[in-house]
Parts: sequence; structure tokens; C-alpha cells
Amino acid sequence: MRYLVVPVTPFEQNCTIFWCEQTRQAAVIDPGGDIDRILHALQQEGLTLALILVTHGHIDHAGAVHALAERTGVPVEGPHAEDRFWIDGMAQQSRMFGFPEAQPFVPTRWLKDGDKVRFGEVELDVLHCPGHTPGHVVFFHAPSRLAQVGDVLFQGSIGRTDFPRGDHETLIRSIKDKLFPLGDEVSFIPGHGPQSTFGEERQFNPFLSGRFG
Repeated sequence: MRYLVVPVTPFEQNCTIFWCEQTRQAAVIDPGGDIDRILHALQQEGLTLALILVTHGHIDHAGAVHALAERTGVPVEGPHAEDRFWIDGMAQQSRMFGFPEAQPFVPTRWLKDGDKVRFGEVELDVLHCPGHTPGHVVFFHAPSRLAQVGDVLFQGSIGRTDFPRGDHETLIRSIKDKLFPLGDEVSFIPGHGPQSTFGEERQFNPFLSGRFG
């Protein structure tokens, strides 16, 4: 599997394209906006979009899901159904954060912990990792030792928990009980900012070492 990060929206959200090298089928994870930029990246790599994946319902991650699905006709999978209220309120989120008006959507499949998602010959594991939002999911490609973690974990930081139904203790448990057991060598793409590894964050992230929070 290969991947490409396409920053989108004024929040510089790391929309991520995963693709199967054998079939050139691709999944776009968290198309928060800037559809033309995403479609151009797919075209440049000679990829066929097969699936839209969503980690959680915040507008910078999911604001363009409806429009991209409508334009391409591909299925949408994720997030967990506990984020339905965020997705139903997409228009309100648009006004709150000054984004172009975004439409709510109903995923082809709500995801839950232990599910698998597939495109081409690639299979991703789904981990339900609440805390930032109650329905946040993470996508993990075991053969590549690579995860797309959305806003659960960042280099040197963690997701904020001051939005409705966020919970700091739940977020910490998600990181320590769901992500870190995957292995210190696992690299992750966060929703914002640079990549890191679980080992680096386990050792040096001040929010996880007891220095903060």
C-alpha cells in the first residue's frame, strides 16, 4: 500500500489517500474540503477512487464527504454511529467555523471496533477510539505498520476534548489501550501536523507521560 497526504481546508487537515499498488484503487480518508485538490491528486497518481473513509464528524474532516460522494458515486464508510449528531449538524458547523456550507450525509456503512474496510487488495482494521468525539475511528494497515489516527493523537499532543461529548479520560484510554498496543514501531498520520510513531509519543508526548493533563 502507498499513501499521499493532501492538506485541505483553512485548518490544514491531513486528508489522506491510501491506495493499492496492484489495482490502483484508492480510498480517501477525511475529505474535509477542497475537492478539486483531492481529485487532482488522484488523477496525478493515476488512481481510481473506490471508497471514502471518515474518522469523525468534525467539519474539517468530513465537510466535503457529501459533495465528493455525490460527484464520484463511491460508498462512504465511517465514522462510528456515535458521531451521527456531528454529521447531522454539518450546516451549523459550517457557520460556526466560517467554512463553505457543508451538507450532512449518511454513510453507506457506520463502522464499529473490529470492522475491516477494503479497497483493491488492501484491508484496513478499524479501531473505535472515542474521546475527541464519541464516534471517532482509526484506520490501521497492519502490513505497512501505518495508521491514520485523525484527531486522537498528534506529534507532541493529543486531541482536544472540550467539544460536545468529548472526554479527556476516555481519549487517554483510547490511546493507551487501543493504539499503543499496536507497537512502538507503528507510524501514524495525524489529522493535523507531522507524522510520528507510537513509540515516540509513548516516550516523549507530555500529555501521555504524566507531565500534562
